[in-house]
Amino acid sequence: MADDPDRQVRAEALFRHAKMLAQAGRMEQAATLFRRLLDERPDAIAARLELAHALDRMGDKDAALRELRSAQALGLPSQVARLVDRYSDALRSARPMGASLEIAIAPDSNISRSTRSDTLGTVLGDFEIDEGSKAKSGLGLSLRGQAYRRFQLDEGDTSLLLRASGFADIYAKPRFNDLALDLAAGPEFHLGRSRVQLEGGATQRWFGQEPYVLSARLKGTWTVPVGRRAQLRIGSGATLIDNQVNDLQDGKRLSAEVSFERALSESMGGALSVSADRDMSRDPAYSTHSLRAGLLAWRTIGRTTFTAGAETGRLWADDRLALFPDKRRDHYLRLSLGATLRQFTFAGFAPVTRIIVERNRSTIEFYDYRRTRTEHGIVRPF
Repeated sequence: MADDPDRQVRAEALFRHAKMLAQAGRMEQAATLFRRLLDERPDAIAARLELAHALDRMGDKDAALRELRSAQALGLPSQVARLVDRYSDALRSARPMGASLEIAIAPDSNISRSTRSDTLGTVLGDFEIDEGSKAKSGLGLSLRGQAYRRFQLDEGDTSLLLRASGFADIYAKPRFNDLALDLAAGPEFHLGRSRVQLEGGATQRWFGQEPYVLSARLKGTWTVPVGRRAQLRIGSGATLIDNQVNDLQDGKRLSAEVSFERALSESMGGALSVSADRDMSRDPAYSTHSLRAGLLAWRTIGRTTFTAGAETGRLWADDRLALFPDKRRDHYLRLSLGATLRQFTFAGFAPVTRIIVERNRSTIEFYDYRRTRTEHGIVRPF
């Protein structure tokens, strides 16, 4: 019946089948069917609320709240809106553990983010840059993953979240491999309608098969709903950095970020973010201030979700390196387009394709680069 020519029959069959799966505890399969129904009927309020409930039970609180904001964007009747408000207030991460994985083939025009310049300007004149230090293209395998375990600390809504995540960009030439592993733990709790997350974590990064940077951090995030269709997220953190290649870059970092996300309709939304970092390194020439601002938009058409993003930033160094005539000053730009193709979903995964263009202009040639990267892989569709 889910393939019946009659649109209403298809919707009813998908809804009832998904409800049966949810009652049997098969949340991922239920969520896939609710999403399939919404791809065809984005105004199906009951299905969207059931999807939010399924995502909540799967432990994906952010996605569940996003669906509720999309439901509010439909213009709900007052009684239903009040029920959704209460559900939003009471929404809790219930799944004790979970994991996610993304695998993609990633052609990249500049796998080391290196310059294309032939010379390097210094106080001693122009030095020639060796070919091995210039931009190289390559075809890589991109892996992204995360696993978590949640422990309830009391009978209320406070829990302890343990998380492990990592990424790997692997190429035929191992000296360009870029890998990282992150471990984190911290409490989650609610203050009224707001959610607070505190976290302590450590990250080890490798480049070219060699240890590159080891860091330890403390971070806090406060998420608060703004009306029925938006949320505000404020975060700040402090990080200790051990650069295992250059001791002059050892130091600490202070960071802050503000993001605002809003559902514009049941199938469209956007987010605006602003962040600032202050790196205080052993050598003032490696100490920097940086500011970034980004805009992300998404739109679902049929069973495909399109995303588009733009990010720009500036960076200033405190002092110049003795070899160079100027302090480092960068201007960064990143543009991205992507699509998730749920019509080809299999076993809870869907194909995804992206294109990313980066350009960093710098007064120091080593930091001046351009890069185009495409990714073709599979991800969870939620």
